[in-house]
Amino acid sequence: MELTKSELEIMDVLWESEKPLSRADLLDRSEEKTWKDSSVHILLNGLLQKGAIQEAGLVKRSKTYGRVFSPTLTREEYYASNIFGHRHKPELVGLIDAIFRQVNPSQTELDEISALVAKKTN
Repeated sequence: MELTKSELEIMDVLWESEKPLSRADLLDRSEEKTWKDSSVHILLNGLLQKGAIQEAGLVKRSKTYGRVFSPTLTREEYYASNIFGHRHKPELVGLIDAIFRQVNPSQTELDEISALVAKKTN
């Protein structure tokens, strides 16, 4: 699944939130958006169709009820699916090496990565 820049901006807000958000919440929390407020409905419908978000219930705001939305995948799952969703997939060890060259992982992160590798090899 590939998301547009505007859809990613909405996803970033949802990923940062600890609870499902309504359309109005998204508008309130989208500080650096490149889209118009009137486009949020179209963007949400596109994200629903792509399976990136789901309806997570209804909330009452003033006198009306509105849907709230939550992501169906984490930020990391989205980017991993983007990397490996293409025909020309990178080699895993080379990709990890390239990531380590760009990001200097902390000892805690290295320990967590080692635990993941150990879990996969057992």
